[in-house]
Amino acid sequence: MSKERIKNGLMLFAFFFKIGCFTFGGGWSILAQMEQEFVDKRKLITKEELLDMVAVGKSVPGIMITNISMLFGYYVGGWFGGVCAVLGMTCPAVLILSFVTAFYKVLKSNVWCYAALRGIRCAVVPIMGSAALSLGKEAFRRKSAITICALALALCVFTDISNVVMIVAGVILALSIRAVKKTRGGQTA
Repeated sequence: MSKERIKNGLMLFAFFFKIGCFTFGGGWSILAQMEQEFVDKRKLITKEELLDMVAVGKSVPGIMITNISMLFGYYVGGWFGGVCAVLGMTCPAVLILSFVTAFYKVLKSNVWCYAALRGIRCAVVPIMGSAALSLGKEAFRRKSAITICALALALCVFTDISNVVMIVAGVILALSIRAVKKTRGGQTA
């Protein structure tokens, strides 16, 4: 294995370990940090590529952010980068959860812990909103995407259609639109 690949893997481990320690709010808050670090600052990927990774990471079984970490790590550093990114993302959670589990009885009734968690909740909402708005701009560049999203939202809110059915329908619709545009010689969706 080359020194460059090892260097990339260690960089991925360090970055994901750092953000893994502060993943309050789940995957969307991590995506905001990934976008800031790897799209805006280091320019290793584009917003569109990150959005594609999000789509794949959410579509396959497993934990969304772990899936995205693996995809991103693989994209940047091959299989070693993928493994390093996943280890970096999961190690802090295992360590923190082990600590919390060991001292749960003490922590659950501690007024300082309760206050800290309330503060964290207040900070997480804007981080998640920022990621959603930033990646949403990339996702909704075409009118068809906005229309499909609005239709899917209405179906989710006003019907009891299964999420599985919604996802399968979305895939079929997107592939159909792409096929129609391709046969007409137009731009792909």
